[in-house]
Amino acid sequence: MLSTARAVSAPASAAQQPGRRPASSVILLPPADDGRRAPWPRSVAARAAGSSHPVGCLEAPAPWTGIAPRPPRTHDSALQQAGAMSCAECVRQLVLKQAALAASTAPRKARLAGRDAGVLDAAFDRCGAVCKEYAKTFYLATQLMTPERRRAIWAIYVWCRRTDELVDGPNAAHTSALALDRWESRLDGVFAGRPYDMLDAALADAVAAFPAVDERPFRDMVQGMRMDLAKSRYATFDELYLYCYRVAGTVGLMTVPVMGVSPGSQAGVDTVYAGAVALGVANQLTNILRDVGEDARRGRIYLPQDELAMAGISEADIFAGRVTGEWRSFMKGQIARARDYFQQAEQGAAELNQESRWPVWASLLLYRQILDEIEANGYDNFSKRAYVPKAKKLAALPKAYLRSLMPPPSLDRHR
Repeated sequence: MLSTARAVSAPASAAQQPGRRPASSVILLPPADDGRRAPWPRSVAARAAGSSHPVGCLEAPAPWTGIAPRPPRTHDSALQQAGAMSCAECVRQLVLKQAALAASTAPRKARLAGRDAGVLDAAFDRCGAVCKEYAKTFYLATQLMTPERRRAIWAIYVWCRRTDELVDGPNAAHTSALALDRWESRLDGVFAGRPYDMLDAALADAVAAFPAVDERPFRDMVQGMRMDLAKSRYATFDELYLYCYRVAGTVGLMTVPVMGVSPGSQAGVDTVYAGAVALGVANQLTNILRDVGEDARRGRIYLPQDELAMAGISEADIFAGRVTGEWRSFMKGQIARARDYFQQAEQGAAELNQESRWPVWASLLLYRQILDEIEANGYDNFSKRAYVPKAKKLAALPKAYLRSLMPPPSLDRHR
């Protein structure tokens, strides 16, 4: 249902109003340690394949060849809403399909044709260096994983950052729908065993090692980029949920096959996948609530228009930064919704392989603290940024580690 508040203005062009995005980190991957989107240094900005416009993504100086292709999978390029099916139901059906795929696909280490081990190792080292620089806490937590899992997660992290930079980096003004098409074509190459550069080669090696990693979530993330080029308002939460899934929940579907489910878990694989998507949605909603003022200054409102109208809040109120009783009540409801998704995320996080749980629990606990800070600021997310002090972040790490040591709760339920 469309909002009865003031008329929605047309979306700004990408050149004027780049979309707001998290640090491509938000489901199982935490943000830069200062809690803000850390732009890549311009020295590593490069050009999209075949494009005359620069985009802020890491790029190797020369193309790479040598990964053996794996059989392609067919799927729709975007979530299809059939009839009256909600976006949330579409995502739920996708989660079930991804879980079924994981359950039916035995992870294996594919033989790599013409692999130059030294160059490929250097590519993974570069991915690890990027992760260490921009997500120190997460990088530390990945050290508990097996080397193969750790390298694969780094490769996915870097691809997500590069993708995010297309619409939220220093050269985002030059990103067009055509540039996203070209980036998606490069993704085709990764999954077909024809990576464009050494960082793509690291991802190609990762998906060869973990065949349950499907191309669909990667494509859906690119769809999220396309939404940012075209939309600056969301009529309902269901519409906003689709955006949150695409830009953040997808990362969970990418990484769960790598992180793995605990061998002793009695929970369904779909529970783990659903929890991973829920964590991404929760983190993205938290980003949105934290950045209301920042987004408003760019003419963008990432809040359900119908719910704003029911609360008696107009766009003029948001652009003016009015912290009223109506606004505080509205924010309480939005924060409660985000916490509900965090609660669902716990169910999936607890069932992961023990060695993979720490980074997930760290992300979950750290992002929850942002919601606490919004409340501590009196729900003024217009002029005050909800900032979690470093001491609180550090205190959350041992808590996350202890949670990661607890056995899957499904074991108790089946005894």
